[in-house]
Amino acid sequence: MASSIRVAVQMDPLEGISISGDSTFAMMLEAQERGHSLFVYQVESLALREGTQQPDGGRRQRLTAQVRPVKVQRVQGNHALFGEPERVDLGDMDVILMRQDPPFDMAYITGTHLLEHVHGTGPGRALVVNNPRAVRDAPEKLLVTHYPELMPPTLVTWDVREIGEFRRQWKDIVIKPLFGNGGSGVFRIREDDPNFNALLEMHFARSREPLMIQKFEPAVQTGDKRIILSDGRPIGAINRVPAAGEARSNMHVGGRAEKAGLTKRDQEICEAIAPALRDNGLIFVGIDVIGDWLTEINVTSPTGLQELARFDGSRPAAELWDAIEGHL
Repeated sequence: MASSIRVAVQMDPLEGISISGDSTFAMMLEAQERGHSLFVYQVESLALREGTQQPDGGRRQRLTAQVRPVKVQRVQGNHALFGEPERVDLGDMDVILMRQDPPFDMAYITGTHLLEHVHGTGPGRALVVNNPRAVRDAPEKLLVTHYPELMPPTLVTWDVREIGEFRRQWKDIVIKPLFGNGGSGVFRIREDDPNFNALLEMHFARSREPLMIQKFEPAVQTGDKRIILSDGRPIGAINRVPAAGEARSNMHVGGRAEKAGLTKRDQEICEAIAPALRDNGLIFVGIDVIGDWLTEINVTSPTGLQELARFDGSRPAAELWDAIEGHL
């Protein structure tokens, strides 16, 4: 076990989380159990400005945030006990957990640029989990396209003619916003669905972003498997089963979690992507597998720790903290 360290958690308001399902809360409980000090802040409080003189005569940039010391407890309605807020230099922290939810928009991307000023180890540095540059370079639905042999037939485009041709080829398709999350805006479009053109018109009237279109995989009806990886190593999986009449299995839209093991194909997928995850400092990753196909590599704010712990009695948050401490 590492000696006590200072951990800053960049997240959405702690007051509003579900303590029975939130993975960030599980990470905070484990850190506290190890004797680490916890601080929380929101990305909007980040401030970058010129800082201290360096030995070479230059000046480094200081990244500060308005943090609140906090102690957490698994008590419904009283799960966070806050201290007085203060503005601190994030370079004085040991670890920063970047855990705010997407959307992966320019505000999110700007946060990764700012955190790069402190990411690292040693004086004036803090280990950011996950590496902010790697997060920025790995949009979750695009990272998977670097592994075409692992994924179902997929198209990423703005071109409605290409989307129409893809639909004619595969008949039954799923359309996803490229930078969405939690299943929001995901549609299954069958061959005879008359809403196809209207759906494309609505999306492109509201967004300049392309769409991801994939062949619908019937295996999703029996579940969308979430596999948690720690430093590239799979530490467990849960199966997320869609509600009746629903094509999406995300928990946010009524998906039901159930126990799941790792198949030979799952192991092959994990082994194929592990080197890139380790090399790029992507310590906490959750991948989505439908049938034999990898559909997403989640690096921004993966979920599933508490469900995994409940189903198999494991301690995934502890395994993740072992990996984080090993990098310090």
